[in-house]
Amino acid sequence: MASSTSGHCLFISLLLLSAGAAYGQLSTSFYATSCPGLESTVRSVVSSSIASDRRMGASLLRLFFHDCFVQGCDASILLNDVGSFVGEKTALPNANSVRGYDVIDNIKAAVEASCPGVVSCADIVALAARDGTVLLGGPTWNVSLGRRDSTTASKDQANSDLPSPAAGLSALITAFANKGLSAQDMTALSGAHTIGFTQCQVYRSRIYNDNNINQQFAKLRQSNCPATQGVNDTVVAPLDLQTELTFDNAYYGDLLKNKGLLHSDQELYNGGSQDALVKKYSSNSAAFFADFVTAMINMGNISPLTGTAGQIRANCAVVNY
Repeated sequence: MASSTSGHCLFISLLLLSAGAAYGQLSTSFYATSCPGLESTVRSVVSSSIASDRRMGASLLRLFFHDCFVQGCDASILLNDVGSFVGEKTALPNANSVRGYDVIDNIKAAVEASCPGVVSCADIVALAARDGTVLLGGPTWNVSLGRRDSTTASKDQANSDLPSPAAGLSALITAFANKGLSAQDMTALSGAHTIGFTQCQVYRSRIYNDNNINQQFAKLRQSNCPATQGVNDTVVAPLDLQTELTFDNAYYGDLLKNKGLLHSDQELYNGGSQDALVKKYSSNSAAFFADFVTAMINMGNISPLTGTAGQIRANCAVVNY
């Protein structure tokens, strides 16, 4: 009787699992049978990429953020402009700025070699973001998988929904709330700026016009970012003054000293609602890491295409026809 009951329970469990898949539940074991070597394949390619360019870890993390904030985590950011099809790569926040497309293509090629037609580009982007974080010293987490790839993109939404580096705290909180993310998620995700760089044209206004900036820091950044628009526009500076290529909590310490490079960074610590959390993260890296992981999982759950929606692109840059 016990074995019969066990068998019945197993059958019910399988029914529930299949129902979950049909209704689009993401799962950390989604490819356990269909592509068991997936995560090691992704990790290998990301590791090689970071070995030759440590900035790539930050770029892959940013790629995931810019994907999820536009139509959800659906790899729409990877689609090229082809004929009358307009993608998101030329949107203002992405053009000549977002990097890592080639790394995603390399991962896709490696995955297709062992599991053809199985793994979505959207899931590859999610895994690459996690691995880029881990390989630069950040926390790890189990990535829920089962996203499918969009057949559409929205340049307009990329221009409107991605938070501006010039945004104030209220606008930032609203932009994240519009995606189902809390103010805490926003402040934790902003800690991704502990790695990576940004261009002079993005932070110029901050270092010449803001009052809540350490003057010595401003002068340091002004030394290779002139006030004149069009001069040194693409020269980059690290978002984290102290440990630019290590994922840690130093970014928050920069904010306490008014050394945030972007206006939107310093808004997190400027007499507003997030001040206490910034202080907490600056002195407690474990708390930051834990909240960052939670926020990354929450962001990865923004409007995924699942079940039979979307497709599994053969080439991440173009829709299957």
